[in-house]
Amino acid sequence: MRYEIRVAGHMSETLAKAFPELRHVLIHEQTLLYGPVADEGHLYGLLARFQSLGLRVVEMRQLPD
Repeated sequence: MRYEIRVAGHMSETLAKAFPELRHVLIHEQTLLYGPVADEGHLYGLLARFQSLGLRVVEMRQLPD
């Protein structure tokens, strides 16, 4: 599975390194992270990581393969 996750604000390079499995780009007032997600457990782990770092997920969607 591949996912696209939008986070409010611009993430620093240091914060982006907390998600080594995802690529990221800055767009407008958001950071777009995207890449493979192995399974549901991995997805929930990513969401927990966003929350623990104080990042607000504004949109998340599965991308077509």
